[in-house]
Amino acid sequence: MTKLELIGRMAVAAGISREQAKLALEAFTDGVTESLSAGRDVRLTGFGSFVMAERKGDEPLWQTIDRLLDELIKLR
Repeated sequence: MTKLELIGRMAVAAGISREQAKLALEAFTDGVTESLSAGRDVRLTGFGSFVMAERKGDEPLWQTIDRLLDELIKLR
C-alpha cells in the first residue's frame, strides 16, 4: 500500500477529506519520528512497536559505517 492509498482508506474510514487524512497521517509520522529521535520507543497495542535497534554488519566496511550510523528503526 502506498501513502496515497493509505490516505484514501483513512479518509473513507473516518469520514473525513483526503486533506484531513493526509494531515493526520503526517502528524502520526512526525510524532513517531520525534519520539524515536528522543530515544523513546513507540508502542501501539494490536499493531506493533517502533523501536531503535543496533545496526549489525558482517563486512569491515560495515564496521566503519556502524560507528557513524549505529541505529536503525524497526517495526516489531
